[in-house]
Amino acid sequence: MRKLRHLRVSAPPHEIHFGSRGGAEARRGICTAFALLFVFPTAAFAQEIIVTALPVPKGDAAYDITTIDRDRLINTASGRIEDALRDVAGLAQFRRTDARSANATSQGATLRGLGGNASSRALLVLDGVPQSDPFGGWITWPAYASNRIGQIRVTRGGGSGEYGAGALAGTIEFDSVNANTLKGLSASAAYGSRNSVDAEALVDGKLGSGSAFLSASYARGDGFVPIAQGQRGPVDIAAPYEQATLSARAVVPVSTNTDLQASVLGFTDRRTRGTALSSNGGDGADASLRLVHRGDWEWSALAYLQLRKFESRFVAVNAARSSVTQTVDQYNVPSTGIGARFEVRPPVGGDVELRLGGDWRRTKGETNELFTYVAGLPTRGREGGGVSDTVGGFAEASAELGYLTLTGGARIDRWSIRDGRLIETTLATGALLRNDRFANRNGWEPTGRVGIAYQAGAVTLRSAAYLGWRLPTLNELYRPFRVGADATAANASLSPERMKGVEIGIAAKPISGLTLSTTAFINRLNKAIANVTLGSGPGVFPGVGFVAAGGAYRQRQNLDAIESKGVEIEAQYSLRNWRVSASYAYTDALVRSSSLAASLNGLRPAQVAKHSASVTLGWKYISATARYISGQFEDDQNARSLKGVVTFDGVATVPITDGVSLFVRGENLTNARVEAAISGTGVIERATPRTFWVGVKFGER
Repeated sequence: MRKLRHLRVSAPPHEIHFGSRGGAEARRGICTAFALLFVFPTAAFAQEIIVTALPVPKGDAAYDITTIDRDRLINTASGRIEDALRDVAGLAQFRRTDARSANATSQGATLRGLGGNASSRALLVLDGVPQSDPFGGWITWPAYASNRIGQIRVTRGGGSGEYGAGALAGTIEFDSVNANTLKGLSASAAYGSRNSVDAEALVDGKLGSGSAFLSASYARGDGFVPIAQGQRGPVDIAAPYEQATLSARAVVPVSTNTDLQASVLGFTDRRTRGTALSSNGGDGADASLRLVHRGDWEWSALAYLQLRKFESRFVAVNAARSSVTQTVDQYNVPSTGIGARFEVRPPVGGDVELRLGGDWRRTKGETNELFTYVAGLPTRGREGGGVSDTVGGFAEASAELGYLTLTGGARIDRWSIRDGRLIETTLATGALLRNDRFANRNGWEPTGRVGIAYQAGAVTLRSAAYLGWRLPTLNELYRPFRVGADATAANASLSPERMKGVEIGIAAKPISGLTLSTTAFINRLNKAIANVTLGSGPGVFPGVGFVAAGGAYRQRQNLDAIESKGVEIEAQYSLRNWRVSASYAYTDALVRSSSLAASLNGLRPAQVAKHSASVTLGWKYISATARYISGQFEDDQNARSLKGVVTFDGVATVPITDGVSLFVRGENLTNARVEAAISGTGVIERATPRTFWVGVKFGER
């Protein structure tokens, strides 16, 4: 029997996400979504909802896929989604810091050592809706309360026909929890180190003949001092954070075989980077509607709206760390993403599956900022932004021939970048200093993938080859930025990235409860976008202005390629009350470059570790996790090295009554120094130190 995506709790529905400052467009989207949530359930359809998406494609058997179940998602030491993703071999976030202390614009996700910058090279979708920021391509992890996610599927390798553009290195699929499996109210509340608070609640139940849930979360903390002890000065202070989400989702039948899914999500996120004048964060609001039809002709249709706004302030700190000076204030960076996707599966035979579909996405955004500060006041203003579109179609066929599964697909995408601009003015007079209007561009991108899987008893052999691509984000094209004394200029001439790769793997279940999986891969990312060092301060440089002594001047550029090869190993074992899961990734990644970036040829990409591993051991209500990440380089020139580190986490739960339990959690129990960044003068920024939590849960174990 074929797996159904929402007995697995998955597939693409419609999320409506909306930011606190989304304006009239957001309000119209939200009102429409809620109207549909409450109008359609009044229809008198008696049939129970069983699935919320089309069945898992037959061809998935040929690809390297890892699933994180709900139990793991709600039982990490930090209680955060990005922590659970660290269990997946080969999946990396740009920096080692999580979303409580990292800059909101530095949190991309990638797979298999393809590195680069903070824009994601893996496509994250929530119930089928792309979640990367429309302007920057990063991911706002605090938007996703762990209690509203049913499972996560990570598919490594590009060329995903269903999702297309952006799925360069693979896909990360978040599937909302199936409301029919929860029944009632579940909630948790915890108090932690540094006056931290973490709370979530979810209520679900019947909505007419369908089901719905409402989820909310809130987190805050006084934060820790990011700069390593011994290097701090008078300006270094703790970095507090405050984050909240509210979401709703409904699944209701509109006919015997057709369901309507509607979702809304809103979030707010505020962080500080450990000095005065260094706040960052933003707000967001998304909305989506999706129809799913099951029968001889299976199909789904999705439409969505995303509204985002972020702000980020950057500072310079003197060598004695005794004074801090504002350098850039990106006070308003709004963006919008809208799109649609359609897929149909014609009835072509029980052992053969044909998938046809298409999608369209538009992103629009701009950066508004103040810079060149004199005596603490800005003297110049900058605006940069544009619009990008991708539209594509795909066809994929899979066949199950006894023990053999064959699959292959192709897609074609048309992309365009238009209305690009970068304008700089003198604030005092309004005089134009720069008025660059960039030529509109467009092109075609063909991609595809093929795969084969052979199952012989408890052993499955598989292999796949694929092509993938990613369009430069508006952020990479038009927004300069700073990290400490380092400044990076945008580049409106960037070309799309293109990836090709092959892999071979084996999975086995030698005994009951034990699963082993090993995959070897080779990937080449052509035209990889990276931040390339072109000079050092002190001095004035194009696109960023003044760079102080000890700072680097960089520009986003297309490298010739990043070549990455390696091995990923995963294992899971359960025996009565015991359970063990482990993952390991070896990644040998090198830069191939020439011209202005010739000095980088043969170096490792920034922020890519050669070794990473994770092991979790659990017994009944107790679990412990050990993680290792080897040394990696902060910068493209491999001059700034971040040390490898081992960390330990733990979770213990004590049932009190049926449905009520107390818990304690510990992050980084040995208080290891996790180096997250290092400046040109050797100042080290750390990730989360030892953190303890105590709390209570209702409604879920």
